[in-house]
Amino acid sequence: MRTPWIRTWTAARTGAVKRRCGAVAAALVFAGSAAPAAAAPAEEVRVREAYVSLRGADAPGPAAADRIRVLKAGSPRARQVLVLEPGQFAAAGSLAPVARELAARLPDTEVWAVDRREQNLADLDGFRRPPDRAADHYLGGHYRSRTPQSVPYVGEWGLALELADLREVVSAARDGGRRRVVLGGHSWGGTIALAYAGWDFDGRPGYRDLSGLVLLDAGVHDAFAGEGVTYRLTAEQAQAWRARIEGGEVFDEALNMGRTETYAILMQLAGGYANAAPDRPSTLVAHLPSWLRPPDGTAVTNLGLVEWLYATHPMVPDISINPEFTPPATLARALASPEPALYQWYWPSRLTLDLQAADPFDDTAVARGLGLRLRHTREIDVPLYSFQTGLTHGTVNTSARWVVGQSRITSATYAENESMTHLDPLFAAPGRNTFVDTVVPFLTGLGRR
Repeated sequence: MRTPWIRTWTAARTGAVKRRCGAVAAALVFAGSAAPAAAAPAEEVRVREAYVSLRGADAPGPAAADRIRVLKAGSPRARQVLVLEPGQFAAAGSLAPVARELAARLPDTEVWAVDRREQNLADLDGFRRPPDRAADHYLGGHYRSRTPQSVPYVGEWGLALELADLREVVSAARDGGRRRVVLGGHSWGGTIALAYAGWDFDGRPGYRDLSGLVLLDAGVHDAFAGEGVTYRLTAEQAQAWRARIEGGEVFDEALNMGRTETYAILMQLAGGYANAAPDRPSTLVAHLPSWLRPPDGTAVTNLGLVEWLYATHPMVPDISINPEFTPPATLARALASPEPALYQWYWPSRLTLDLQAADPFDDTAVARGLGLRLRHTREIDVPLYSFQTGLTHGTVNTSARWVVGQSRITSATYAENESMTHLDPLFAAPGRNTFVDTVVPFLTGLGRR
């Protein structure tokens, strides 16, 4: 078992030192640690929390859809709020374990995990039932499924609407300026946070609402290149994509398994069974696509199925855990939660289009053609924290340095743990989470500025 090299360092610019020239005043801290023993199941940290509904922006679709829900962890009297956006296909439940741990470690910081408006479309009520009854309900098709024909207005739910909704969340968190707000996110949620900072809200730059930025395995400008993912969207490609959306392709179908929501349902059922009866032989395995099942003849328990799906045989590297950091039982509890759920059932294709167009993080012709108001990316001047796992082999923090070099940011903290997967910082056991251990000093320091 190899020894992970865990690194964290902080860089600060002075007014006389220009980052674009390659000079930077820096303090470097390096700490190696042996690989931890296999993580045992652990109870989640308990803090005060509430799951509340906030008014969103006016948008195409019924007025009932103009709502955002937020999981709030920590003290409502805290002077600082960390607002976190989940990644692609993820919902607020994906951030719940780490939000609780951060709130416990930082008594003067309340942590808000955002459920985007798309989660209003999901029919989650059946998950309040015992696992067998929930399975009968969902696998039998006795739930409300959304189709492009039933919700065509989702074709207009892009980055501009996402940021308009997020501004309502940030405004509520700021409480009239009485509280500092740090904005961050995991994966594409961090991309959304950066877009907010560089966005033009009717003449006001988004970064002026913020006291800091937190990027959790996230970024722009080829942040995911080390994973083999880059975005080079042309105007012609954007136009063709918009035409497909207008023609009815309103959902991003990257996780489609017959229906858009099927994958999310199967994973939530897997978590429900594992949480309720971890050692019982799995009956859900028979309902999985053949390529997701354990080999024929392999007996698997309910908890063993979660470990199989996310550790032994993950579908893609983005959706995996390392049991050295994340106990499968912790992931199972998060998967089983009825509200907030871990997965977002319906992801708009327009949001995928816009986020790809926003990747250059500049006011490009393609961005302008899509109505993206990325006019202040070079003016951002708030402290930035970036954490990378082994997913991208270094390009997340390379991207963060590029953002710092192209902006007015004078203080940046970079941390990494190459042994962690993309999901581990969200679910790792307390005491084994390098993200938590390195972001806590960053967030504490913001209160002293």
